[in-house]
Amino acid sequence: MDMLILVPKTTNRLHYIFDLILKDLLGISFKLTTDNETFASYDGPKMHYGTNRFWDEPFQKATSLLFEHDITDKDPKIIDYQNLKALFPVYNDKSMLPFDLFAASFYLVTRYEEYLPHINDKHNRFQAEDSILFKMNMLEKPLVNIWAIDFGNKLQEFYPNLKIKKHNYEFIPTYDVDAAWAYKNKGIFRTVAASLRDFFNLDFVEWKRRRRVILGLEEDPFDTFDLQIQLQKELNLHPLYFILCGEYDMNDKNISLRNDHFQDLIKRLGDYARVGIHPSYSSYLNKEKVRNELTRLSQVLNREITMSRQHFLRLNMPLTYQILIDLDITDDYTMGYPSQTGFRAGIADTFPFFDLEHDNVTSLNIHPFAVMDGTLRDYLDLNPEESYARVAKLIQEVKDVNGKFILLWHNETLSDEKRWKGWLELYRKILDCALAK
Repeated sequence: MDMLILVPKTTNRLHYIFDLILKDLLGISFKLTTDNETFASYDGPKMHYGTNRFWDEPFQKATSLLFEHDITDKDPKIIDYQNLKALFPVYNDKSMLPFDLFAASFYLVTRYEEYLPHINDKHNRFQAEDSILFKMNMLEKPLVNIWAIDFGNKLQEFYPNLKIKKHNYEFIPTYDVDAAWAYKNKGIFRTVAASLRDFFNLDFVEWKRRRRVILGLEEDPFDTFDLQIQLQKELNLHPLYFILCGEYDMNDKNISLRNDHFQDLIKRLGDYARVGIHPSYSSYLNKEKVRNELTRLSQVLNREITMSRQHFLRLNMPLTYQILIDLDITDDYTMGYPSQTGFRAGIADTFPFFDLEHDNVTSLNIHPFAVMDGTLRDYLDLNPEESYARVAKLIQEVKDVNGKFILLWHNETLSDEKRWKGWLELYRKILDCALAK
């Protein structure tokens, strides 16, 4: 039987987060009611989400967040809970949990705080260090999953026959192709300009290397795609690729999509894996630019493109997602921070985007990633050994809640050269850890 839930009133926010926690994470089918008599006479499993407990049913005290429509400045209080932290405490000894897990989860997964006034970084991104999870030292804990499991266990104390869905841990490797090659296929102008720069900077090692690669005497260090395909076959991986297709710019330096070699590479990757768009830095909040890039990539692959991840992880709530929805993107993989590892939305699972501005659940599925190679190397300044320890801990956190561990890597990181020396071995260790039972 469905679980019947008594609530003071129904709202889009309420429906959304109950669907996510109860149906998606716990596998519990439910119905909402505002009628006391209907609730009192119901013979099946039931619970009350409200302000005061009336009967002996399971009761979770509610705060006001899910019954509001406006986006107002919030400063959620934080409490200690089971060696972790929690938000939106409730002071009622009859409540199943001492905090409103539905409001807390809603606040995190909708990225409520990113709608509020804040100071962006130099790339116009919300900063991880300003997030409530970072301040709680809980960014590397999938709190929403943990809270949901705890809540499901408490429901089973009331209803031992209540079935909770068992999820399977999933590992999804992903690659952003920002620069397919370090030296090759960049056109005469870019190649000559780079060679002259090397020469006048007296960087003769780089000058000779560029020349040897262009002449076909040496492999391009960024061309690690054969290795990636080999790993797919060897380890039965199912990676996702996100291709930067924007015109050349200061922060968009991939090969032109008009280049036949680049088109051949994209088609080859599309034969082995799913391919999505990597909207360019300069297309940020420019729907027509994103549309043009989508069209070009779709024409190369001769298929519809429905996946996306923003270049430089430039994510503006809710405008970025509104643009993607308008362009029929169904799945986005941007939800993560460039400067910190962990769970930006507090969850290690796919969830639908709820547009707070329009107060509605949308068709866009959000797939949060947990760690990016550049975060470890460039922002946190970790060496391969330190990076492995950090990533292995995140993998275990996701395995503990049977969630999805999404890894963001780049083709150049696998070159095992210069600043990425030792990172190929690290990547293999991460794959082994992520795939271990």
